[in-house]
Amino acid sequence: MKIVGLITEYNPFHNGHLYHIEKAKEITGADHVLVVMSGDFVQRGAPALMPKYIRARMALLAGASVVIELPVCFACASAEYFASASVSLLNKLNCVDSICFGSECEDREFLERTAQIMAEEPAEHKEHLRRALKKGLSFPLARQEALKAVLKDVNYTDYLKYPNTILGIEYIKALITQKSSMDFHIVRRIGSGYHDSALKEGLSSASAIRKLFTLEEGSGFPESFLKDQIPSFCITALKNEYHRLYPVFADDFSLLLKYRLLSEGPDTLTNYLDITPELANRISNHVSDFFSFSQFCSLIKTKDMTYTRISRCLIHILLNITGEAVSGFRDKGFCLYARILGLRKDKQDVLSCMKRTSCIPLVTKLSQAGNLTPAGRALLSQDIAASNLYESVITDKFKTPYLSDYQHQIVSI
Repeated sequence: MKIVGLITEYNPFHNGHLYHIEKAKEITGADHVLVVMSGDFVQRGAPALMPKYIRARMALLAGASVVIELPVCFACASAEYFASASVSLLNKLNCVDSICFGSECEDREFLERTAQIMAEEPAEHKEHLRRALKKGLSFPLARQEALKAVLKDVNYTDYLKYPNTILGIEYIKALITQKSSMDFHIVRRIGSGYHDSALKEGLSSASAIRKLFTLEEGSGFPESFLKDQIPSFCITALKNEYHRLYPVFADDFSLLLKYRLLSEGPDTLTNYLDITPELANRISNHVSDFFSFSQFCSLIKTKDMTYTRISRCLIHILLNITGEAVSGFRDKGFCLYARILGLRKDKQDVLSCMKRTSCIPLVTKLSQAGNLTPAGRALLSQDIAASNLYESVITDKFKTPYLSDYQHQIVSI
């Protein structure tokens, strides 16, 4: 049995994701595609457009055998934590042969060399990074400048500005630092760029599709726009759940976030992941100017702190994700269980394989949480609390019945 692992968000699932699944199977000759997917909150520091169970179903319909949830504290963390936790989860299953990721750059040697520099952090790299940060650059731009200075590779260093390339490098770095036996494969990203906000025929970015839902908020399901962007097998399911379970946006959490901010001060805000004393003071000084989640992100972002970084920090506050807790989970090996969100009925053999080989518990029912270590139960409790908060917003926004995370069943097709 050959298994390839994909690390995903599917926010939302579109034609580019279907292409990725199909190419991953073609490149690796895999019998099974195992997907690690963010839950109800995603890496850019925002709630997912639609619930994790809808997105898991789309992945299964597209050919994935199993969908596993990435714990929320890593799903909405930095690229380094996101990648490290995802690779760790796949490693611990002990049955995944390789990972396959999309990247604007497909030069394996360049990506490996860059990942090695980031893993080893030689003195030259540290010095260039320090100088770039001192100039007031944001961390992503400072890292890009430092790597360009060290690599001196004019043919490929421009790729370092692309998020998918950087994330791919983080995956390779995680494979190196975790001494993983898994190989990696690259699928060249085609169609729109990661940040492209305009729809393009056939292969638009997730950002453009999310923007469409924002513009169409309050209108009917935008089927005429989506039929060329989303696989046909997704359309009916998405149409049936539109304005019943989604779309969900960051501003739907505005009042909840404001309550959390009013409950904190500069001395307590620094307890949350990634929040520096400077940012804590900035948040506290401007909390009276808060009107909405997105407006507040724009208000307090600075030249050296991006909108996405701010958004992630606010999500950490909203979900009570502390730096101490995340450091503890990291030190214990990141993912302490594998929670299965979805499974194809005709792929049960991969589940049997995972049960035989995994060195972490497989969670198919939340009632099984009693078998986890205390740290594992704490990690899972964060996931449950985040999903229940997300579900509460859906219930309030669309007046649908509330279902706690305990009441949801594994998606099975």
